[in-house]
Order: sequence, then structure tokens, then C-alpha cells
Amino acid sequence: MEEDDLILRSKEGDLDAFNRLVEKYQRQVYNLALRMLGKAPAAEDATQEALLSAFRGIGGFRGGSFRAWLLRITANACRDQMRFWRRRPAVSLDALVIEPEADRGTQSPEDYALSRELGDEIAKALATLPVDQRQAVILYDIEGLSYEEIAQVMNSSLGTVRSRLSRGRVRLRLYLGPRMELLP
Repeated sequence: MEEDDLILRSKEGDLDAFNRLVEKYQRQVYNLALRMLGKAPAAEDATQEALLSAFRGIGGFRGGSFRAWLLRITANACRDQMRFWRRRPAVSLDALVIEPEADRGTQSPEDYALSRELGDEIAKALATLPVDQRQAVILYDIEGLSYEEIAQVMNSSLGTVRSRLSRGRVRLRLYLGPRMELLP
């Protein structure tokens, strides 16, 4: 079934149609939330909140890119969580749990450790960016959205998107510069 048909049926209250839309985009929604918030439990909460908000607000979808509309809702849910954290800072018990070793496939232990360290440094670098630059970098370089879609998600002009992306990349290079030995 085409996406437009699923959206139309969702607007009419068809939960199965909306669930099919969710299945198509849930990975992108979660990845955006994870990269913006930096913590899996927070990303899961933001993803759930965004999808619930999208379900409640599907009647207000006026056309265009459904993916951009959904990612905008996700970005707003992430901003809401960040504002909440600033008002009520707390130490997460999840940070104290030792993560079980993931399936490393055919990687050697050394390659696994290096790729894990690189991933951690990239996550730290992303966390240093202002929210608007982080969002632009994640949406373009990681999620692969076009400038037009990012402008729709961020509710800004194409020039602003390009500027935020450029500034974010410069800041990432500055942060990762001293850590060049980690880069492939």
C-alpha cells in the first residue's frame, strides 16, 4: 500500500495503517532521538512520545513529506526532554549498569574496541554541539535527509540549514582533530 493511502486511512482512524507507517519510520525516529539525547532510555521515551503525538496529530498533517513531519515531532520531543533535564537534573541508574557485550561479528577484539571508542568519541562530539547544529548534522549526515526535508523538520530556511550544518561540521572537526588516531 502506498504511503499516501496509509496516511489517508490513518487520518480516518485506521490504527493498522498508522502502525504500518510507524514500522516504516520507527528506526529513523529512534536514531534521531538517540543521537540528539545520547542515552538509549531517553531516546526510547522520546520515540514513544513522538509516535504518540504523531498518532494524535495525524489529522493535522497537511501533506508534504510525512518523514520530515514525523522527524520534526521527534526533534520537538527531544527538545522537551532536554528542557526537562535542565529543570530537574538527575543521575541515571542506567549509567551504572554494565552493558553486556554485543555481538561483534568477525571483528577482532582490538578492532571492536577501536570502533567502540570512535563511536563514543563521535557521540561526545555530537553532544558538544548546540541543539540546532546537532540536529542538522544528524539529519543530513546520519539520516540522509535532503536540505529541503531538514528545512521542513527544523522549520527554517535552506540557508539556515546549510549554515547550521557547516558550523556543526566545523565544530566536530575541531573536537575530533586531537583524536585523529581513532579515525579510520
